[in-house]
Amino acid sequence: MSTEKYTPRLATKYKNEVVPALVKKFNYKSVMQAPKLEKICINQGVNGAVADKKLVDDAVNEMTMITGQKAVPTMSKKDVSNFKLRKDMPIGARVTLRGANMYEFLDRLISVSLPRVRDFKGISDKSFDGRGNYTFGVKEQIIYPEIDIDKINRISGMDTTLVTTAETNEEAYELLKELGLPFKNINKETD
Repeated sequence: MSTEKYTPRLATKYKNEVVPALVKKFNYKSVMQAPKLEKICINQGVNGAVADKKLVDDAVNEMTMITGQKAVPTMSKKDVSNFKLRKDMPIGARVTLRGANMYEFLDRLISVSLPRVRDFKGISDKSFDGRGNYTFGVKEQIIYPEIDIDKINRISGMDTTLVTTAETNEEAYELLKELGLPFKNINKETD
């Protein structure tokens, strides 16, 4: 039996191709200055969760299947009488991926899931937060191959946040572009 530790394909690409490209582009003095992906946070709010608790359980199960890591329900922080919402009621699902799980999920997202989006022309490059983090939304969870379309009750979207150690939007954009995220090319759209 081999004692070699498994390394995700994207983690190897980051180390061998992305870091040298970033060091060259931004003139870092050390490879340790190159920004890296810290974690991926996936969040899904469940519409109608107040009336039907089973919808949150379905969302948690779907997100667990998609990410390969146990998702947890998100709880409401305060009472909102207009929505019949009480504090600590389950209203969604979330999961945070790090390490090998993070790279595996990102690899599947880039190579399998995003190309399955209808009329896909790339993801927007305007969703950076100024601190090197990038968030984008997916309108339908059925783009993930782990979801069996016949077994879902309702189509719902989810938000994905890629948290990086980059200090500027430009560094984060270059990092994610080098990792393979398909950003829209603004120049091509105006032609």
